Amino acid sequence: MTDKFRTWARALRVEQWTKNGVVMMAWFFSVADASQREIARGWESFLMAVAMAGAFSLVSSAFYLLNDVSDFEADKLHPVKRFRPIAAGLIPRMTAVRVALVLFAIGFSYPALVVIFLPTRTVAFATMLAYVVLQCLYTGILKRIPYLDAATLASGFVLRAIAGAAIISAYISPWLLVCTFTLSMFLAFCKRKNELETALESRAVLKHYHPRILKALILLAAAASVGEYLAYTITSKMGIRFPGLWCTSIFVAAGIARYLFLAWRRGDVGRPERVLLNDRWLWAAIGGYAVSSVVVVAISA
Repeated sequence: MTDKFRTWARALRVEQWTKNGVVMMAWFFSVADASQREIARGWESFLMAVAMAGAFSLVSSAFYLLNDVSDFEADKLHPVKRFRPIAAGLIPRMTAVRVALVLFAIGFSYPALVVIFLPTRTVAFATMLAYVVLQCLYTGILKRIPYLDAATLASGFVLRAIAGAAIISAYISPWLLVCTFTLSMFLAFCKRKNELETALESRAVLKHYHPRILKALILLAAAASVGEYLAYTITSKMGIRFPGLWCTSIFVAAGIARYLFLAWRRGDVGRPERVLLNDRWLWAAIGGYAVSSVVVVAISA
């Protein structure tokens, strides 16, 4: 029973549910924003945001299963992906499809029910619908188009952030959305670089990536992410409200620099969630960012 549970946990990519923490971003910044503090007060908004993150987790797991079914033959050629439950034959493909449909129905029902009882949250439902359409396009077509496949994955994170704001009727800075997109592009391009170097045959689209162009795009996305976040801390409502917020960009730059180092040293950036959970220097950057944010808000409050 335990082995079966672990097999399904791997197939559903439970460890990648951490990506859906982006949904909580709007709630997090609303807590510190005096103009939105009423929105974030109490447990209601927090629980609604958590439930939306859970809904995205279920829907994303459904697409992980469908992608593994679609990439069954290619994954068998990958040095790591061939051990995934579906590629390894531990889970029948038809069973995976049935479970994916159930997960999709459960996950999508939450924003649908919210709209029924709170019609003003329609944007949250529309954003989830847009995410589903985008994932369907990715699974069917876009994952085969170089560079656009990475942009599609990055767009998914932006939609998560928008949904997290819409579900609690919070405002989210366009700067943060742009920064989320470029940072996601950075991570996606690093992932493609790793796959290009270690598992070229695992994705047909990798043959259309040019190594030098990919490296240039990685550096461009890294620089843009730091610059955009710095601009957010200086020019946004939050930046004006908390003048010292720009200091937190030091830790953002440090985290991105560490990830760049790993990518160039052929670290396991093909699995970003593993890197984020296991690299102590990245944890130090994340911890520094969290502490500095709290200090800046406490001093300026």
